[in-house]
Amino acid sequence: MTTAVIISVCTLLLLAYLFDLTSAKTKIPAVILLILLGWGVRQATVVLQMPIPNLTPILPILGTIGLILIVLEGSLELELNRSKMRFVGKASLLALLPMLLFSFGLAYAFQRWAGTSFMVGMANAVPFAIISSAIAIPSAQNLLPRDREFVTYESSLSDIFGVLVFNFITLHETITGKSIGEFFLQIVVMLLITFLTTLMLAFLLGRIRHHVKFGPIILMVLLIYAASKIYHLPGLIFILLFGLFLGNLDEFRNIRFIQKLRPQILNQEVHKFKDLTTEITFLIRALFFLVFGYLIETEELLNVETIAWATGITLGIFVLRFLALKAFRMPTRPLLFIAPRGLITILLFLSLPASLVTEASSRSLLIQVIILTALVMMFGAMTHPADKKPVLVDEQPDTSALPVPDPIV
Repeated sequence: MTTAVIISVCTLLLLAYLFDLTSAKTKIPAVILLILLGWGVRQATVVLQMPIPNLTPILPILGTIGLILIVLEGSLELELNRSKMRFVGKASLLALLPMLLFSFGLAYAFQRWAGTSFMVGMANAVPFAIISSAIAIPSAQNLLPRDREFVTYESSLSDIFGVLVFNFITLHETITGKSIGEFFLQIVVMLLITFLTTLMLAFLLGRIRHHVKFGPIILMVLLIYAASKIYHLPGLIFILLFGLFLGNLDEFRNIRFIQKLRPQILNQEVHKFKDLTTEITFLIRALFFLVFGYLIETEELLNVETIAWATGITLGIFVLRFLALKAFRMPTRPLLFIAPRGLITILLFLSLPASLVTEASSRSLLIQVIILTALVMMFGAMTHPADKKPVLVDEQPDTSALPVPDPIV
């Protein structure tokens, strides 16, 4: 039995790697193939009557670890300097404003046609309003560098803003001045913790000489995030800022106390840390969507009672996104189509308190919206021409292979 499990898991992960390799050519998001593969494994186990333990409890664990690593991986790749402040600000607004507008709109729809209170509707609407960085960031790897950077910023910030709003709503039955004050105090406390822990982890990363160093750093990152969740602090802020700091050490090297971290040596360690983070992130993300696909019931996927809601939600997502991109003068192609729902949507849905659960927002609706937004993203990738490497102004054409003209006599 143990050998069969090892063979099965290794085979599934190798197939996930194959999906990742071929997604640029097939234009099919790897997440769709992973969910279908997991669902197919479920059907095979039913037909063959194979005993499989209940995998539901491990889904939130994989999802939480995956979310942390995905945001960390994306932030390590981002460049941060003064020239990009306007760009980052625009990405922040596009991550926040459409999410709030969509949440209010869907909450009103739940209140009007599903008979929920507005606060219950809001708690159930926020998960559908958040762009999933777990799907968006890998899907943007074949875009132009500026578009890829925008997707990374937008989706990571969408995760953070979404979690902040979701926690605020689920922890407070009513919105008062006191609750708003506590909310901003939590953010300030998290920023202070982020400053101290980031410096500590960067110091350890550059000083540890043991042959095992990156594993303990990742474990401490997970530990700090988990501890912050106990006190309802926005731990994703720490993950994003920690990754931005490590990925942009050159921007801080002139600061005196940063020089004590030995940035030249630390830069070399950060490159190795990036590689390890990328490898682990791929494995966790693949396992999460395989397990999620395995747990899907066919009846949930084909539920005709929720398909109208799912179609309406998907349509609202992309109409609002189109208007937002136009308002901020951002290119609609291919950014319009990269607004998938996925890992963060599932995590927040699973963490809804029992008092806020409503029949209007069901597993069927969740699954259908995730599939539909992924299909729209696939359609956008298939209809968008392959991006070519932009020619830089200071680049000169290679004339070494050109024929030399005869001299003029």
